[in-house]
Amino acid sequence: MDNTVIVGVDGSPSSLAAVDVAAREARLRGARLRIVHAFSRPADLDPMVHGVLAEAEQRAHDRSPGLEIGRTVASGDTLTVLRSEARHAVLTVVGERGHGGFRGLLLGSTAVQLAAHGHGPLMVVRGREDPRGFVLLAVDGSPSGDAAASFGFAEAALRGAPLVALHVWNTWGEPTPYEAPADPLSVVVDLDQLQERHRRLLEEAVAPWRSAHPGVPVELRLERARVRHTLLDASREAQLVVTGARGHGGFAGMLLGSVSQALLHHADCPVTVVRD
Repeated sequence: MDNTVIVGVDGSPSSLAAVDVAAREARLRGARLRIVHAFSRPADLDPMVHGVLAEAEQRAHDRSPGLEIGRTVASGDTLTVLRSEARHAVLTVVGERGHGGFRGLLLGSTAVQLAAHGHGPLMVVRGREDPRGFVLLAVDGSPSGDAAASFGFAEAALRGAPLVALHVWNTWGEPTPYEAPADPLSVVVDLDQLQERHRRLLEEAVAPWRSAHPGVPVELRLERARVRHTLLDASREAQLVVTGARGHGGFAGMLLGSVSQALLHHADCPVTVVRD
């Protein structure tokens, strides 16, 4: 990978806010920043576009003086261009909504499609301005969640922030007991046994990364509740949420899980989706 953070810009307020965040992320990593704009027709490439790019570049310089900044203007639809640019980037940053799409949508289609089909970690800038607090890691024990844990710990270390690893469980998603009951017809679930199993899942999911980042303060939270609501509530105190693209639930073949989508649409701070 190139040591480059890319940010998609279309001149919308959301994309310019993403520039501010991307400049900070590049500074934290000692990386370059590349501002990317896509156009589908030659007529779309007019002096106004260059004015937008100049404004974005100036914002980045103002936020992070001395940052190495480049521009890419490419022909093609936004998703294709950003996917191509993201192949070798350490992080891709976009706003929650651009100029395109339908009024009233909570999240633009580009952000959703990049989260489902993109390359590398994707940060969607949303929620309150300049959020402070811990890095919130959504733990589910999936392969995608393992990649998210690695990223979340590294991000907390870069920011000098504590990390809260939150695993939410409930009996609604448990089709069978974890150990065969003495009576095969029994439908009784041993809640203590179930909770202990989820506690082990949480501890094992973070153990390798906790050892790799001993300087990061870590809080393990295990809650029996509704998954999406609990994670969204926790995002109100976080500066960043880190999640895998999809967990164990949902339908086979889905590239973006319902929990990840809920966070992208409703979290109160930026969300980074990490693919396994």
